[in-house]
Amino acid sequence: MQTKYIFVTGGVCSSLGKGLTAAAIGLLLEKKGLTIAMLKLDPYLNVDPGTMSPFQHGEVYVTDDGAETDLDLGHYYRYTNTILSRASNATSGQIYNTVIKRERHGDYLGKTVQVIPHITDEIKLRIINCAKQQSNIDVVIVEIGGTVGDIESLPFLEAIRQFTYEHRQDSLNLHLTYVPYLRAAGEVKTKPSQHSVQILRSIGIFPDIIICRCEFSLDDEVKDKISLYCNVKREAVIDEVDVEHSIYEVPVNLHQQGADNMICKMLNLPNPPIDLKEWDKLIETIRNPKGTVTVGIVGKYVQHQDAYKSVFESLFHGALASGYKLIIKRFEADKLPTDPEEFKKALQGCDGYLVPGGFGERGWEGKIQAAQYCRESKIPYFGICLGMQVMAVEFAKHVLKLPEANSTEIDPDTSHPIISLLSEQKGVQDLGGTMRLGSYFCDLKPKSKAFKAYGQQQISERHRHRYEFNNSYKENMEKAGFSIVGTLKGENLCEIAEIEGHPWMVGVQFHPEFKSKPTQPHPLFKDFVEAMIAHKGKNS
Repeated sequence: MQTKYIFVTGGVCSSLGKGLTAAAIGLLLEKKGLTIAMLKLDPYLNVDPGTMSPFQHGEVYVTDDGAETDLDLGHYYRYTNTILSRASNATSGQIYNTVIKRERHGDYLGKTVQVIPHITDEIKLRIINCAKQQSNIDVVIVEIGGTVGDIESLPFLEAIRQFTYEHRQDSLNLHLTYVPYLRAAGEVKTKPSQHSVQILRSIGIFPDIIICRCEFSLDDEVKDKISLYCNVKREAVIDEVDVEHSIYEVPVNLHQQGADNMICKMLNLPNPPIDLKEWDKLIETIRNPKGTVTVGIVGKYVQHQDAYKSVFESLFHGALASGYKLIIKRFEADKLPTDPEEFKKALQGCDGYLVPGGFGERGWEGKIQAAQYCRESKIPYFGICLGMQVMAVEFAKHVLKLPEANSTEIDPDTSHPIISLLSEQKGVQDLGGTMRLGSYFCDLKPKSKAFKAYGQQQISERHRHRYEFNNSYKENMEKAGFSIVGTLKGENLCEIAEIEGHPWMVGVQFHPEFKSKPTQPHPLFKDFVEAMIAHKGKNS
């Protein structure tokens, strides 16, 4: 079967949920037995989001092959079984960088290098390369970042126009737009969507399906109006109402409106009935939990919803596995009181605490205090990447009685560098793409909490960090109860550490949140939530 292509654009405003919608459509097509690939095209000039602030861009999602990518790839992973790699995300920075390097090399034989055809040809090549990641890909779903009308998106939209023209029978344009409800007027307004589609049509892209983000279901009159003025079949105007309980309702809602059947008919794809019982059961658990469990997140970017997106979702998955509703309390590490008693008062009230990954000095001491509080109070603690390093430094400070213990990231001149720079990182000047990135194998010690959670001795997890546990302190730390239960395969680097005699205090150097799905929660998050539920039961 000829590979088909679905292009997802967005209009009126950003943050409409193009990534979620694309991922939901991917899930529905997979349920029909199709193999999909997904590609996110980002218009910004950064080569990747690796050096961008989480406040600006949200989390950086890492693939198995070590690419630092857009957080929407996390949605793709959680909803689908698509392969994710460097070929799944392309930025304007990457595109222009590639073309300029070719020009400098003389590959264009003296021609004038222009946006059309050189930049657009490179964009089209990225789409084709995504389709060739494996031999049997039936559908490629391409999400274009930004909003229609943005200057920086124009080369991508022109490339899509060309691609659709060249693959007319095998392409479909899906436009996600916002239909606002004006409370003062008591009316739904379609004009912004009309303008958005007009901009698309002026570029030469004609939507086949329009999905309308809205607060309430649109009545037939509104859909008729959008159909007429946007020149789209009436049945191809679909509303995507703000979900009541969870984003995992989106694929079920789209299926109920026939979005998947319509796409299959338009692209002449196999269209068998699909079974969403697994997702129905998930939604039923979300709507009717057996109880609640509360986790405290102690980090630098807790007020930004997307900065720890995969962490939040993975905790949610772990709670769902036990039939519980998750409540998240957010603590800005740098704003917590320094007085120990005041600190405990400020932090208390949770069934467990998680310190996520991050970089830099801000909030370091607050995280150290959080780890100490959890260790001494026997409260479940989960440290991810920097959170594991925090756990190690806190243990050295207060159990080994090394008050000067620190990470060289925080204090380069510390007399006790419990955490230090990777040896291969010492000469590195550039920040982007130079860390330990991607999947590595880890060997687990039997009888450890990690081994119990995973149920196997060797695991593979994704990394994104520069600093490691310093093995010079391993012997003394282990004698005192800091047990290293997971090591990098083939080397002697700490991957997982646990505090002996503690109900559940685990730190991992990798990022398990990148490999959790609602229907397949990550073993460590599932185990952490179970530990929180047990702790809550003891204290209720």
